Amino acid sequence: MTDRRDEAVQALLDKQEIYEVLARYLRAVDRGDVEGVAACYLPGATEDHGGVFEGTAEDYVSSVARVLTHPRSRTMHCMTNVLVELAGDSAQAESYVTTFSRVKTPDGLGDSFVGARIVDRLERRDGRWGIAHRALVWEWNHDAPVSETWIFGMLVPDPAVLVRGGKHPDDLVYDGPNGAAR
Repeated sequence: MTDRRDEAVQALLDKQEIYEVLARYLRAVDRGDVEGVAACYLPGATEDHGGVFEGTAEDYVSSVARVLTHPRSRTMHCMTNVLVELAGDSAQAESYVTTFSRVKTPDGLGDSFVGARIVDRLERRDGRWGIAHRALVWEWNHDAPVSETWIFGMLVPDPAVLVRGGKHPDDLVYDGPNGAAR
């Protein structure tokens, strides 16, 4: 009975580590932390971004680095429905992702909302889990003009008083466990 319990505990630990790789990836994207994005991939990893990009993960990260780090870039990726199937030192994870992006269009700024699924093949190498291959599948999209009134003006009369997220390394999250105390 102890062996099965030990295996079950190890499976939970592996799944948690995989979940954290996926969550760190999305946080790094939103914060413009290019090194953090790259660190989630294993050496030699590949990326298939649903018809937008297909190639090495290294080339993918290079291709999006300027957009991620732009000081006015605003994105938020929310990950749900994460299912991880383990097979020794390999795993497959499927996660649903809803994204928000503020984009510059020919008509001015716009907001884009996207639903997608990401299917990752992960491997444990040298004692750590990382992404070996990522494939993204687009599910839906909704584009809208910019409207930033913060709950129709009911949250605050002056949105300038709101504490806003920043890019790496200036965001609150990079202050460590006690960062919220600053």
